[in-house]
Amino acid sequence: MTRPDLPPLTTLLPFEATVRHASMTRAARELHVTHGAVSRQVRNLERALGTELFERGPRALRPTPQARRLAAAVRDALDLVEEAAREISGGRERGGGPLALSCEPTLLMRWLIPRLPDLTAGHPGLTVHLSAGGGPVDFAREPVDAAVRRDDFPVPEGVSRVPLFEEWIGPVCRPDLVERLRAGEPVTLLHTGTRPAAWADWHRLTGETSTVRGEQTFEHFYLALQAAVAGVGVAVGPYALVHDDLVRGQLAAPYGFVPDGTGYGLLTPRPPERDPRLATLLGWLREQAADLNPPARPVS
Repeated sequence: MTRPDLPPLTTLLPFEATVRHASMTRAARELHVTHGAVSRQVRNLERALGTELFERGPRALRPTPQARRLAAAVRDALDLVEEAAREISGGRERGGGPLALSCEPTLLMRWLIPRLPDLTAGHPGLTVHLSAGGGPVDFAREPVDAAVRRDDFPVPEGVSRVPLFEEWIGPVCRPDLVERLRAGEPVTLLHTGTRPAAWADWHRLTGETSTVRGEQTFEHFYLALQAAVAGVGVAVGPYALVHDDLVRGQLAAPYGFVPDGTGYGLLTPRPPERDPRLATLLGWLREQAADLNPPARPVS
């Protein structure tokens, strides 16, 4: 069978990588070739199609709409080839092989890890290797299959994002501090370097004010929440990160929770339904996230 409209296959990998990175230099680094080799293949593809695929500026390389459409088709085709090769080789059979999952550190420690026994019991054939990480994920360079991330950055082109749960925030403290807080007595506000605007966001969203006795800043969110459990002061806690402490009675939320407009999602290099391991993981995460709708009333 002849395919007269099919462009040279050797041009497609460099082209797709260039569109995804918006950079020939990064595409060359990913493919372990020279910048010149990528540039030549992109030019060959443009000649074969009879049109330019990029707007070339002095400091920018911008794919045209036609280039984005073609790159998406190439990516889909590569995903299908990869899936077929995986099935044939047996290296990562359906339902087999470990799954590398990256998760934001505090969510990993306070929410995901405590629930792993349920995943193991319900899906004994799925092995998940966990790592802590935050921010954008370059699946072409990082050894992870999926990532749970807060949506506080643009999702890179070509990456699939499936929402898991919304972010709800509210002040949390040890139960014996609740009456002091409600009575307007001065309290120590606990801050974190990873979310320095947490208190300001809560004040803005609710119109509430705080009588401050002192302030203390911790490097990581996890430390600030642990300090709240210890009775050091009051922290603004996302509901997902304090859910278990509220259930155990170690923390109280005297003002309840409000949505802050963000949420968490599962990022994958391809739609999860194309990989049975990812589909299983997504289903389980959604089951666990069903408990993350905070009650309408304060928790104390």
